Amino acid sequence: MGARAEQLAKKFEDSCREFTTVVEGLSDADWKKMTAAEKWPVGCVAHHVAGGHARIARLLQMVAKDQPLPKLTRDLVNENNAKHLAEHPNPDKAETLEMFRTNGAKASAIVRGLSDAELDRSGTVLTDIPVMTVHQAIEGILINHVHEHLGSIRVTTGAK
Repeated sequence: MGARAEQLAKKFEDSCREFTTVVEGLSDADWKKMTAAEKWPVGCVAHHVAGGHARIARLLQMVAKDQPLPKLTRDLVNENNAKHLAEHPNPDKAETLEMFRTNGAKASAIVRGLSDAELDRSGTVLTDIPVMTVHQAIEGILINHVHEHLGSIRVTTGAK
């Protein structure tokens, strides 16, 4: 573990703490409100983020280890997201928070375990976005995924 990996892991953990604090404070009515951005109930958005940690971190680890990646496009990701919504239309808040914590810890450990050389390795995470380094992908995909959806939840519920 290098200093850069530690810094990125802490940045990710900070975003996760912020997300958890907001979600824990949501009422049952808030949990069921429809977001304007995703057009999903808030609870489904939170569940999506919780599940996303593990999937995103595994992809980034594959790039870091120079392993072949699946051919993923944003359209395929959107299809998988729609499938997720259909499979989890009303997720339990406590279970979602537990999954968020568990998958967040796994993702953080993956990030923390990367060397500087692995952080600098480039790859194609999605075939329809530019090649990026693992460092860029951690910030632009893993951490941003939390921030983007947290922003949507805040707008929908008025949470601070």
